[in-house]
Amino acid sequence: MSERDRGSATVVAAIFLAALLAVVVVVLQLAGAVIARHRAGSAADLAALAGAGLVLLDPGNACGRAGSVAVANGARVVSCEVQGWDVLVTTEVDVRIGVFAGTAGGRARATVVREQG
Repeated sequence: MSERDRGSATVVAAIFLAALLAVVVVVLQLAGAVIARHRAGSAADLAALAGAGLVLLDPGNACGRAGSVAVANGARVVSCEVQGWDVLVTTEVDVRIGVFAGTAGGRARATVVREQG
């Protein structure tokens, strides 16, 4: 190894570690976005089920119940619609990826199932 090459491994290792750190940061931020998407979807599912539970008893309050359940799960209802026995809910949650901010959405449909008997 010549005198000119001394310390070159340290520089290469530092560059490698910086690149590895950048990849880890990007992966963690993308994971946060995926988690937000799943949180929005879960909130939509629960909100639609809660709304469907009221369709037969009080259809006018089905979307109100859906909104309460969505808020309790950290989301907000963008739209709620009662179509017959179906409740369709769209939710959003805020997501922050580094310096960027946005929303992640979820949609769900739930219906009343009557037992035969």
